[in-house]
Amino acid sequence: MAAYAALVSLMHLIDDIQNHHSPPISLFKLQTQSLIQHVLFLQEFLQTYKSPVSDTDEADPLEMRIAKAAYAAEDVIESRIVQKIPLSRSKATIIRSFFNWFSGDVPANHLDHGRRIEFYREVKNVIKEMDQIKKVAMETNTEKVVMLRDQPRRFIPSSSGKKSSGMFSDHVLHGIMQKLMSYESGLQVIPITGMGGIGKTAFAQTVYSQKAIIEHFDICAWATISEQYNTREILCELVSQAINKNREQLSERSEQELGLELYQYLSGRRFLIVMDDMWNFESWDKIQRFFRNNENRSRIMVTTRLSQLGSQLNNHYSHSMEFLDEPSSWKLLSKTVFGKEHSPLELEKVGKEIAYNCRGLPLSIVVVGGILKNMEHTRESWKSIRNNLTSVVNLDNNKHCLRLLKMSYNHLPVYLKPCFLYMGVFEEDVVIRVSTLVKLWICEGFLKPVDGQSLETIGKALIKELVDRNLILVDKLGSTGNIKRVKVHDLVRDLCVKQGKQEELYHVVGKSSVQGIKIHRRIVIRKNTSKEKVLDHLQSMSHARSIICDHEKVPRGQNFGLLRTLHAYKFRRYDDVSYLNSRVSGYVNLRSLVVEGAKMSSIFTSFGHLWNLQTLIIDGTIESIEIWKMPQLRHIAINVSMGYMILPDPSSDDVVMENLEVLKVVLNFKCDEEVVKRIPNINKLHILYTEQDDDYCIGNIECLGKLESLTIRLRSSSVDGFDKLMFPQNLKSLNLDLTSFFDWEMMLEKIGSLPLLEKFKMQGGCFGAGQWEICDGQFPSLKYLGLSFCDSLRHWAAEEEISIFPRLEKLHLSHLRGLENIPYKIGYISTLKSIQIENCHESVVIRAKEIVEEQMGFQGDDLSFNVYVELWRTNEEEAVLKELQSLSGPNFEVAVSKFF
Repeated sequence: MAAYAALVSLMHLIDDIQNHHSPPISLFKLQTQSLIQHVLFLQEFLQTYKSPVSDTDEADPLEMRIAKAAYAAEDVIESRIVQKIPLSRSKATIIRSFFNWFSGDVPANHLDHGRRIEFYREVKNVIKEMDQIKKVAMETNTEKVVMLRDQPRRFIPSSSGKKSSGMFSDHVLHGIMQKLMSYESGLQVIPITGMGGIGKTAFAQTVYSQKAIIEHFDICAWATISEQYNTREILCELVSQAINKNREQLSERSEQELGLELYQYLSGRRFLIVMDDMWNFESWDKIQRFFRNNENRSRIMVTTRLSQLGSQLNNHYSHSMEFLDEPSSWKLLSKTVFGKEHSPLELEKVGKEIAYNCRGLPLSIVVVGGILKNMEHTRESWKSIRNNLTSVVNLDNNKHCLRLLKMSYNHLPVYLKPCFLYMGVFEEDVVIRVSTLVKLWICEGFLKPVDGQSLETIGKALIKELVDRNLILVDKLGSTGNIKRVKVHDLVRDLCVKQGKQEELYHVVGKSSVQGIKIHRRIVIRKNTSKEKVLDHLQSMSHARSIICDHEKVPRGQNFGLLRTLHAYKFRRYDDVSYLNSRVSGYVNLRSLVVEGAKMSSIFTSFGHLWNLQTLIIDGTIESIEIWKMPQLRHIAINVSMGYMILPDPSSDDVVMENLEVLKVVLNFKCDEEVVKRIPNINKLHILYTEQDDDYCIGNIECLGKLESLTIRLRSSSVDGFDKLMFPQNLKSLNLDLTSFFDWEMMLEKIGSLPLLEKFKMQGGCFGAGQWEICDGQFPSLKYLGLSFCDSLRHWAAEEEISIFPRLEKLHLSHLRGLENIPYKIGYISTLKSIQIENCHESVVIRAKEIVEEQMGFQGDDLSFNVYVELWRTNEEEAVLKELQSLSGPNFEVAVSKFF
């Protein structure tokens, strides 16, 4: 809820001022103590407060009164900071101020004294309002809602398709597969229609992932359309999947160029393309001309909520999704709550009633299941859910589902509500990076410190909790199983936007009027919004704390002194860079500056006035950034492909960077004792060395005791002194991208002894003897191993009678043209899930096939890992192509692409 978030944010602001090495203002001690006492009381009150049930869309008046009081306190304090920190001024302004003071017109000290008295009065008024709220709160019935018990929960990330596939009968699944693989030669469109939340996407994913479908089509590609479609982005997604090109390689291509490349590549190939969540025929009409009719049984599967659109796409056939029957509804609910375990008999009757009241809508069932899963498993608790469900069963389906989702929101712990509602600031169907989301939560002040954990750790735990409650979906997992990207179902996002507006947590500027925008603290500018209209209204945005936009131009507000977060992605133009550079000097309260896509060679000569800057992410190069005078910094990063930062040597009067956790990319990082002392909590470090020098003290990296992720790229022809590199024992992820002059044999023993290392990527370098032999006890925790671009490696072996990589899950071998084998012992790793081989020697592919066959002889069809091989060959190697393609079979797939 907005009230709790506002109180947590206010506490962060007070703490930031009190703990700052050079605070921008001084707070009155007794007033500060009183503020803190009131905030802590109201936080505790909200944790047990039961908001009155209302059928209106209005927010609870008491909660809004609490929020506005906290906002008022922030306004008073941050406005005072704006007054105290001098902004960039011209010489004429400075001289004029001096003469005004000299003539006695406006004595400088007198002016500030008056402002300080006014500051005292305004804080006093806020405390008086909070005192009145406290009295009301103490008189309010604080009967607790059914609280979610802290129970150990099992987090099993999986794709939507796999998670929901059990709800579809074999008969229905077989029917749609027959349509896709029928002998009708012409290109056909297969529509799948149904209301939001009924499982269209999940059904399409289930069909799309079937082995028979994958083997039937030469190319399979998936694109999400959504209501606000972008033809170029859709083509870019399809091209990147169909031709296996990196999205960055396609960034400069026009819509026509992408369409032509897709059209040409589909020539002669049987393809299946899924167009997910299509809203109108116009979006289809703009892209269908690029789908070639090869008369070879190619298919296009389209999911849409609009039955009429389905008829337009295919007037002979469409698959209409039906609601689940009662047995299927209960089966899905039981599976959501208990997994593979059987549901207790005493809960079966009330559970079936709950499932029935969900009206067969899979999304409703899964969301309600998320509530039940995290509640105490008693009949009383489940009956309370059943009784609330009964009150909404007579609503039409869309409103019914929103009410169900609203109930899920009401059952969230108070600390999780603002984090959940914040999902509405993102565009529809967008994939959200977990790292981005957590940084935004931190800068907004949503996360409350717990038990000495970092705010980043707390944020990631909250994302897992939202996933576990089935409110957000996992889009991508990292190589070691951590959540990398998430997304939100459309109906869930609709709830977030609606509830966020109701509680005035943020304001989404869209097609509707933006009048009254100045009262809002968080402004979200959608990509389809008229720039001229928005920019005109933002002139009076005096209370804004956050701007999140997709515009190429950052809004030109006249009073951005209170701004904390500027998240402007797709920020591209050179003239915008100069604008940003000139305007940022006024954002004295800025906590987060994220500007992606700007091509700049240099930006910001001084950050000193940004007293509370915590996150800085830009593209470009920064020279001599003054981070040693900015102790609030938590995350500073330069786009790896666009530039780097150069750090000056710290001076004796510089502070310790207690909060700094992420630092990348640093050019020729000098890790002497002074630097080590000043970054004691660094967690992630990315370094680029273009030259090698003993003065860089590279051996001291071992002294960074909190370091968990280290990336080093060496671009120097000299490797002198690199043998001194040592690693901290807490390291979990290591990525070394080295020149061909570096010999791995002097480093691998050190790396193999790291007890916690889970991810190791080794690129480049060489093996002087041409061999890598794994020794007993090495890499005890490794889950992911990637080895690429090391042609000198010929033989890879392991000592006899030892187990290797006991926890390995993924092995990725890439561009190893000299490697002739991989150890047979790889096949005996019980945790192994996949081996990916990309453009390696044929003997490696054959060895991998032998390993699969050997293990299938032991394990049969229950083999736990798969091998995926991708090879690039020239026309002269046609015989090799056919031989390797013939190796494809169970748990072993070979994809071959040719250079023309």
